[in-house]
Amino acid sequence: MPQQRTGEAHGFTSSKLSVLRKHPIFADLEPEAFDQLCRYARHVTLKRGGTLFSKGDPGNSLYAVISGTVKMSVSSPDGRNAILNIIGPGEIFGEMALLTGHARSADAIANSSCELFIIDRREFIPFVKSQPTLAMKFIELLCERLRQTSDQVEQIILQNLPGRLASALLRLTEKHKLEPQGRTIAITQQEISEMVGMTRESINKQLRAWAARDWVRLEHGAIVVLNAETLRELAEAGPGGDGG
Repeated sequence: MPQQRTGEAHGFTSSKLSVLRKHPIFADLEPEAFDQLCRYARHVTLKRGGTLFSKGDPGNSLYAVISGTVKMSVSSPDGRNAILNIIGPGEIFGEMALLTGHARSADAIANSSCELFIIDRREFIPFVKSQPTLAMKFIELLCERLRQTSDQVEQIILQNLPGRLASALLRLTEKHKLEPQGRTIAITQQEISEMVGMTRESINKQLRAWAARDWVRLEHGAIVVLNAETLRELAEAGPGGDGG
């Protein structure tokens, strides 16, 4: 369970509050409105492996990641897992169930030790109603989520393994704005296999082939992208692309 720290969010450092201020959803709020938003935010910490919510839970909170990563996933009755997204610092999540009042559609589990802000639905919905421009921003966010989901479905259906894997690695590096000279993705091979829908053995074989060509470097619990341009060519090549 998340551990809540005493004190309201506006008592924390500006670097932590910048998670909210810099997010496109809240960036244009007037200072008074932003201060009000901060009063609603609760600061919590969660250890790696801890569960924020499970599929089917009530959608009663919005989350913003200060540090660490959160894994969004679903599982089948026979124990298979699929990772839908990995949420990193500066991102928000949980907005779909929050806005509709419906149950959660996935599990949210700390992929590393995390710090987050949590805003309850009972306070956030009236706040959105008092700030009409926020509604349009959330529509834009939901449309972007839908586009990303469509892209992932297209990749799984149409791309071969090299294309799927290259697309996933590029998506993770670009999403978190990693430096070109050191694009380190903190993810295990098992986790990447659950993102692209292939076995860990297949992922390992492909990554080792790419490592031999200096396209990637394999580290414990991480993958370093060394040649993003070549991976982008693979991602765009289609089913016939040569993944080595």
